[in-house]
Amino acid sequence: MAQEIPPAEHDDGPRGDPWLAFGYLVSGVLLYGLVGWLLDRWLGTSFLVAIGILLGAVLGTFQTWARFRFPGDRDTDQSQT
Repeated sequence: MAQEIPPAEHDDGPRGDPWLAFGYLVSGVLLYGLVGWLLDRWLGTSFLVAIGILLGAVLGTFQTWARFRFPGDRDTDQSQT
């Protein structure tokens, strides 16, 4: 009889929770957009909200990448230094 591999050891499916990745992206845009809006109100400018939204999208994407990359990628990053 063939031996079954437990799900923790055999993971061919998607890694992690997609709602967590969505949350990273949305919260980055909202948080840094809010900071940009507050700075706009305080300084009397009108461009910092756009910079905040773009910065939030970039940082949310980076956080998602850092959280969901494969474990093999982490090993190669450490061995190159």
